[in-house]
Amino acid sequence: MLCCNVADLVSNLARSLRRWPLIIRGTHVVFNDRPDCDASPPSFTRGENVNGIWSYARLMANKPFVVATISLVTAFAAAQSTIPNARPRASDLGLKVGILPTGPLDAITDVAGVEVGQTTIIRGDNIRTGVTAVLPHSGNLYREKVPGAIFVGNGFGKLAGSTQVDEMGDMETPILLTSTSSVPRVADALIAYMLALPGNENVLSINPVVGETNDGYLSDIRGRHVTPDDVFAAVKNAKGGPVEEGDVGAGTGTIVFGWKGGIGTSSRRLPANLGGYTVGVLVQTNFGGVLTIAGAPVGQELGQYYLRKELQQAAGGKDKADGSCMIVVATDAPLDARNLKRLAARAWLGLARTGSSASNGSGDYAIAFSTAPQVRIHANDKALTRTVEVMTNDAMSPLFLAAIEATEEAVYNSMFKATTMTGSGHTVEALPIEKTVEILKEHRVIN
Repeated sequence: MLCCNVADLVSNLARSLRRWPLIIRGTHVVFNDRPDCDASPPSFTRGENVNGIWSYARLMANKPFVVATISLVTAFAAAQSTIPNARPRASDLGLKVGILPTGPLDAITDVAGVEVGQTTIIRGDNIRTGVTAVLPHSGNLYREKVPGAIFVGNGFGKLAGSTQVDEMGDMETPILLTSTSSVPRVADALIAYMLALPGNENVLSINPVVGETNDGYLSDIRGRHVTPDDVFAAVKNAKGGPVEEGDVGAGTGTIVFGWKGGIGTSSRRLPANLGGYTVGVLVQTNFGGVLTIAGAPVGQELGQYYLRKELQQAAGGKDKADGSCMIVVATDAPLDARNLKRLAARAWLGLARTGSSASNGSGDYAIAFSTAPQVRIHANDKALTRTVEVMTNDAMSPLFLAAIEATEEAVYNSMFKATTMTGSGHTVEALPIEKTVEILKEHRVIN
């Protein structure tokens, strides 16, 4: 109980110190470049996020309160990996989605080598945004590309880099997700990051893959507040292991089915007699429809769903179910770009199972890649032909089901883990867990 009280205390303290230039990036505490700051902000590299801040604190020793506050917030940020979000994941409620088993983490990082990094930007009363980075592997992706494909469910979006992926069938950068208006700036920062990598000194062209959803209801989207340092932090701090979900990273300001959305993830692992392959999914949810959880009409029973007012012939029906959803699908199965596109298309079926209405204004995309070492494209391979062993069409169906189930559960996790958020004069409530559990029990979805 003490731990929870301390967490609440520090969280409230951090929110109250809006005039101090602080941004919390996952377990990374950095300083926003502000004119009222007495010293230059330090630069942190991987592994220095906790210790590096003390040098800055010493520079501000004439402000004991500031130093104490920075220390407290730093400790709290570093403890986020050990103080879990109290809201449950789908599996914590006993909710089993589909028939296939999950991986050990039930996350996209169950696919060997995949890493995820996030920068969460919550500042003042009107900035609720961020960046989420998905790395197919930890090496130089330009020198060691992975096969990739993109499926467009509804093209009302700004997915950078998609045409080259369609044409060439590979990916040469991390996949970044962010806010709609920040796509160009994030892409530019990703190009800078890639060009600076050792081995890329003579590279003249980079194809950054950057997806987005619109967080303008809760955040000042016109301000384009994501900076190059935010992008660098997300990429450099990417790691395997558990993935933070809910209103973090690119999901900080998103909304789904009228409730708070965010980042969600899940995975499925095929049995050994089907290859033993893993499919992992990460979603950035920001769309509308009629929420359905494992077949239970949760949105209808909670009285919040697309076209509710219109069907009741009530005035003020303005919900267009717009927003967008980005789906990232990773697998260790040896797939070429053609079958990766087929795999990405099946992720849309998982989205449909949750009740998405696939509205006119919802830009919905699925990005898929394979991490299998034998299908990677090496920059130093100048041969005119390649002999690669890949899975056949007939072997794809179990992977299709894995993508469907993992996508569905990832959407639920993005909602279950998200918390109520206020920004830009609006408040978006989190999905009410207790009421949702009652509905799921009534429909015998959980015990």
